Amino acid sequence: MFSSLKVKYFRIYWLGMFVSLIGTWIQTVTQSWLVFELTNSAFLLGVVGFLSSIPMFVLSLFGGVLADRVNKRNILIFTQGAFMLLAFLLAVLTQFKLITPLQVMFIALFNGMIMAFDAPARQSIVVELVGKKHLFNAITLNSVAFNSSRIIGPAIAGVLISVIGMSGCFYLNGVSFFAVIIALLYIKLGKTTAPKNSSALGDLKEGLIFIRGNRLILALVSMVAAVSLFGISYVILMPVFANNVLHVGGRGLGVLMSSIGIGALIGSFGLASLGDFKFKGRLLIGSVFLFSFSLIAFSLSKNYLVAILTLILVGCSSFIPIALINTLLQINVPDAFRGRVMGLFMITFAGIMPFGNLISGSLAQSLGVSTALFYCGLACLVLFTLINFLFPGTRDL
Repeated sequence: MFSSLKVKYFRIYWLGMFVSLIGTWIQTVTQSWLVFELTNSAFLLGVVGFLSSIPMFVLSLFGGVLADRVNKRNILIFTQGAFMLLAFLLAVLTQFKLITPLQVMFIALFNGMIMAFDAPARQSIVVELVGKKHLFNAITLNSVAFNSSRIIGPAIAGVLISVIGMSGCFYLNGVSFFAVIIALLYIKLGKTTAPKNSSALGDLKEGLIFIRGNRLILALVSMVAAVSLFGISYVILMPVFANNVLHVGGRGLGVLMSSIGIGALIGSFGLASLGDFKFKGRLLIGSVFLFSFSLIAFSLSKNYLVAILTLILVGCSSFIPIALINTLLQINVPDAFRGRVMGLFMITFAGIMPFGNLISGSLAQSLGVSTALFYCGLACLVLFTLINFLFPGTRDL
């Protein structure tokens, strides 16, 4: 289950990243609380979330170009250092009561811009650390770290906000980046061979031509886009569903959100235990349809226990296809194009998500939250059926 952790450099990188991710989730929760305390506005909470995500849509392909031209370790040392400085800036401004909503928005925007260059390098460095033999296990364990930190970080934040204050939480996140930076300074990578083109724009054009001519990539990123546009947006509607449909309040909302994380962890450990199994394509097709039906089932649930059980299934079935697609892309893409392809992956995964949030929010406002979630699940089902029809070879991967 943990075969990739036997690789020394990946083990060091993974541990550093895990510590940093916990700090990042502590800041995410604390920042939301700070914005709400400053503004008492749910709308501005959404604006901050949008500003932190939209740079991924605009800049991730350029981040992929950079990852194919420059040593990925050096990119990550720079981006993680930039994240650290922004965390300390937010901490200082908060400590001395100089912070304003506009400053939080700018910091969120800068974080998003840095993430657009960090994510493609972070995704594509894994194969250089472990090789293709352990790639699937390494990607799965990265997801274990992410989903575990998504449970641990917010829980710690809830306690620390009252103990060390919001500025203390931001300082703690800043310190957590030292773990991953030290790990990156320790590991060694082979020399990066830059593409033959002399310009970044030439590399970008070459990458787009390669992607357009590769049906496998188009099929896989189309699935990711469908999940991001209509599937994952259920998360932002959870407070409304908990309050208006289930009538369980804030504590019930916490349990519902934890159920998603538990499901994702179950999926993570389940995939890790499979090893480098043969029928990834079949599991991918099965999991995307299971996700669609699970989301539809959740939209129809009126009982609290049923909602928890369906959300565990939603969390599990939404994690599995993303991990599989990440692996299949990296295994089947030439090394020279890996950064650019992972840049496209991040656009379809994280960059499209803000637009999906707007769509689902608008549907919930006009039709009600249950109906909105039902239509989102139905849209996923239709799109996955269409993709499966247009790209029948996916199931045989």
